[in-house]
Amino acid sequence: MPETGAKWRRMDPRSLRAFVVEFTDYLAALGHTDLTVRGYEDAARHFAEWLERSDIALVDVDDKVVARFAGHRCKCTGNRRHHHVSAKYVRRVRRFVCFLARAGLVKMNIPSATKVVNVRVAEFQDFLRQHRGISERTIDRHGRMVMRLLPNLGDDPGTYDAELIRRAIVTEAGRSSRPYVKTMMTALRCYLRFLAANGACRPGLDRAVPAVPQWRLSALPRYLAVADVERLIASCDLSKSHGIRDKAILLLLARLGLRAGDILGMRLDDIGWNEGTLRVRGKGRQEVQLPLPQDAGDALLDYLEKARPVVDYDRIFLR
Repeated sequence: MPETGAKWRRMDPRSLRAFVVEFTDYLAALGHTDLTVRGYEDAARHFAEWLERSDIALVDVDDKVVARFAGHRCKCTGNRRHHHVSAKYVRRVRRFVCFLARAGLVKMNIPSATKVVNVRVAEFQDFLRQHRGISERTIDRHGRMVMRLLPNLGDDPGTYDAELIRRAIVTEAGRSSRPYVKTMMTALRCYLRFLAANGACRPGLDRAVPAVPQWRLSALPRYLAVADVERLIASCDLSKSHGIRDKAILLLLARLGLRAGDILGMRLDDIGWNEGTLRVRGKGRQEVQLPLPQDAGDALLDYLEKARPVVDYDRIFLR
C-alpha cells in the first residue's frame, strides 16, 4: 500500500520492458485476475531493474542469480516499504524467469520439467500451466504427488479402476498425515480428469477418489451472533480516520458476506453509485454485481470523503 500523501512509483524494467509486457499478457490470457497480474508484473519489473542495476545479462540468469535477488537489500527506484523481498515475491520472480526460459531467453532450467520423469505426468503439468492458470508451485506439487502414487497405480491408465485407486490411496494414507493425503486427493482427481479427457482411462474415475474428512479448528464458533457483530461495528472510533475506514470494511463484511480478499481487491470504479451496486471479484475469477446496502454505502462514502488519503492509486482501502 502506498503511504499517505505519496505518489506510487513503480520499478523501471528498462530494456526488459517488452518481456515484462509479454509476461503479463500471458498471465492475463490464462485468466488470472487483474490483481494477480499486477502482483506478478510488479515482481517482474523489480527483477528486471535489479538485473540492470547489478549489470547482469539476461543470458546469465540462473538459480544463483535468482537467489542473489532474493537476498539483496533493495535500493531500487520504486518506493517499496521494505528493503527485503518475501518468499512469495521470489516465487513470482521465478515464474517470470521460467517464462523467459521457455522462450529460450535464459539458461535456467524449469523446475517442473526437470523433476518429473513420467511423460504423461509432464503433459498433465503442461495442461495445468496452459489451461488452469495456477501457480508453478501448485503445478510442481501436483506433479510430485501424482508421481508418488504411480508405483501403486501403475503406468498404464487403461487398467485403472475404482478398486485400484482406492487401494493406492489406502496405502498412501497409512504413511502420510491427513492434510497431506487430502491435498494428494485433489491432485489425483485433476490427473484422472486429464487422463479421461485424453482417452487414456475410463471417464468418471475421479469420483472414485474419496473425500478425506478434516475437522480443523472445529472448536471455533462458525459465526458471530448478530448482537456481537453490531457491537463490533459500533466500537469503531469515528473520530479517527482508521475508525471510519474500519467501520466501512466491517459493514461490507457483515452485510454482504464478503471475504477479506474481496475487500482488499476493491477498486474505485467498482462502486456503482447511481445503481447502488458494488462489483466484486470472487472465487473462480468471476465478477458479480451486488446490491450496496444503505448503511454500508453511507459508511463507504464517509470513508472516501473524510478518511481516505489523496493518492494516485485506485484501490479503495489504504493504510
